[in-house]
Amino acid sequence: MKKWKMLLFVAGSLFATSLSAQTKWKLDKNHSNVRFSVSHMVVSESEGTFKIWDGSVENGKPDFSDAKISFSIDVNSINTENENRDKHLKSDDFFNAEKYPTIKFESTSMQSLGNNKYKLNGNLTIREVTKPVTFDVTYGGSIAGQRGTKAGFKATTTINRFDYGLKWDRATETGGLVVGKDVDVTVKVELDQVK
Repeated sequence: MKKWKMLLFVAGSLFATSLSAQTKWKLDKNHSNVRFSVSHMVVSESEGTFKIWDGSVENGKPDFSDAKISFSIDVNSINTENENRDKHLKSDDFFNAEKYPTIKFESTSMQSLGNNKYKLNGNLTIREVTKPVTFDVTYGGSIAGQRGTKAGFKATTTINRFDYGLKWDRATETGGLVVGKDVDVTVKVELDQVK
């Protein structure tokens, strides 16, 4: 009888461990990107991307509703296809890349809304200013193949750049900002499951 109890205890422990086991994912950087856009002269938009970034995702539930996400971006890798503009963005008017070279995001919750839609809440740090931010997330699904298991997500949010000390502010003749205050951020990631 004691042997049966011991076997049941061991089996139960293994089952509980398997339920709480975390799945780890790494970014497939060849199939992922970080982009932003902001209004210019009120009537149009300027776009850019960051070329160097990294992150990790861990989840225990298959639907990713308990996902823990960490992300960092190298500010010096900013690219708007205009060298002078990139230099200005790296200056103290905006990011001050020399003093604050990294943008960071740490998730606090991943709320499932159904139909592969989520609200991803977390803390975004730019120029050592940390503010809560919410991303609208679409889960593209996952697939298992010869190259392992992959999963895909698209996350979007809008931030006020003045909240983070990106302070450059010049008005047009009509009173609007040359560079808008609201910045749209889009992150598209393909993840590879870590074996």
